[in-house]
Amino acid sequence: MRIPVRVTVTAAVGGVIVGSVIAWATASPAPAPASAVSNPRPAAERPDPARPSPSPSLPAPVKIVGAPGGVKALGGELAVATTGSLLWSRDQQTERPIGSITKVMTALVVMQAGDLNRQIRVPQSVLAYVAKYGANSAGLHPGDVLTAQQLLEAMLLPSGCDAAYTLALAYGPGMPAFLAKMNAMAKKLGMLHTHFTSPDGLPYPTETSTFSTPADLVTMGLAAMKLPAFRAIVDQQFYQIKKGPGHHAYWWNNTNQLIGHYPGAEGIKDGFTNAALHCLLFEVERNGLTLIGDVLGSPATGPASGAVAATQVLNWGFGLPRT
Repeated sequence: MRIPVRVTVTAAVGGVIVGSVIAWATASPAPAPASAVSNPRPAAERPDPARPSPSPSLPAPVKIVGAPGGVKALGGELAVATTGSLLWSRDQQTERPIGSITKVMTALVVMQAGDLNRQIRVPQSVLAYVAKYGANSAGLHPGDVLTAQQLLEAMLLPSGCDAAYTLALAYGPGMPAFLAKMNAMAKKLGMLHTHFTSPDGLPYPTETSTFSTPADLVTMGLAAMKLPAFRAIVDQQFYQIKKGPGHHAYWWNNTNQLIGHYPGAEGIKDGFTNAALHCLLFEVERNGLTLIGDVLGSPATGPASGAVAATQVLNWGFGLPRT
């Protein structure tokens, strides 16, 4: 796996950094084995994790003109996913709470461990955990036995903190060990301004104790979207599990407001807490150009505030001339 090492050449437009490049270095967090992935897509649409993706020809360079207007997010970044070229950023190294974007790192730790067909029993303690923090829930029933793959769906689509809690206990094993693995993964990826105190972004022990930066989140997004099993989850509008031996029926909708609404949206994850406000880490492909970015701290004007800010940034990015 390659990770971006940022070398910034600054040109200010209205106080916003608009010029930078990303060099690439090698790291080795192992992806989940192909045999461990249980993918809900039809076989005809399913990516083959055992076969490397073809290397597309790089898109024509994008000429940066101005900066996106009307974006109320406190921080953010937009880059070309295939080359790492930075198109826009705002306070890219400022540490902020990130809400449920945290769950992307939880997914990376689980997928690195592998065995996504592993059977995991939902613990009784999950109900008290959700109630204590008023957490977003996938509606998991204590005692149900689900696979790690299904729990990843429950965590990444409806943003279930109950699923993140269940996975952390199983893969730590235990919460302290799992959090140590999350922070070790962040360090390995070069995310030097990121720290996790929960597997889901809930504000404990304080509202700002889990934090990251726009630059670090793009690094994390690039790593996650290289995993076929991750990509197959986050670009779905919904996921269904029919009632079966050992578990109830479930239906989970994707809380990422770009999916199914913004053309070419492929993921990644939204987040919200009172301190973080609306946040969104996203990747979109259009006409051979793939953009990845994030917006943090969008004012809470509605449930789709993060998607509104991301749309403004993306519309500007896709509207830039190619040289």
